[in-house]
Amino acid sequence: MNADIPAYGLWFLVIVNTAVFIIFAFSFARPRNGRDWRSFGAFSAFLVALFTEMYGFPLTIYLLSGWLGSRYPGINLLAHDSGHLWSTLLGWQGDPHLSPLHLLSYLFIGGGFMLLSAAWNVLYQAQREHQLAASGPYAYLRHPQYVAFTLILLGFLLQWPTLLTLLMFPILVLMYVRLARREEREALAEFGEAYAGYAASVPGFFPRRPQIVEEGIP
Repeated sequence: MNADIPAYGLWFLVIVNTAVFIIFAFSFARPRNGRDWRSFGAFSAFLVALFTEMYGFPLTIYLLSGWLGSRYPGINLLAHDSGHLWSTLLGWQGDPHLSPLHLLSYLFIGGGFMLLSAAWNVLYQAQREHQLAASGPYAYLRHPQYVAFTLILLGFLLQWPTLLTLLMFPILVLMYVRLARREEREALAEFGEAYAGYAASVPGFFPRRPQIVEEGIP
């Protein structure tokens, strides 16, 4: 965890990584209105903050440098591995990219993008046919797209926690919950009893035992 070469000031990597993940997420999320753009914009801001600290300027390491230096004497705070704060704080040795939390983060991030992609396909088809999205991921969750974004954000926090992203995470989750509630009111106004029955049998954010939900509810 004590590499000699500083791993920051790499602004090209900040730009490339941020652009890659934002474009990748955009290809799945496909914002269509102001509400979609707000949720996607907040997600993008999280990525900018994350990769800025990962490769640009380590604000969290800088702010905690005194405490980290006294608690972990000899640590090279400018080494990239030191930015994996969970490994440092938990005292794990070896490559932090192979730590249990880092490996778990891949499952959250990968699973989040897969869920986002599957949810978008169902929602897009339902909107084209002016029907209620109730199949695929929507047969198990009413808001799989927001769950997907949350999983991705949580995965990144497991990889590289920073003070700013830890602060942003609960704010973003609250924003997604509020957006979901607004969408529910709109869906209830549009689909009436069909959506009320759907909402009564399918949970919003935490899946339970699969329910039998009719596809293509008009």
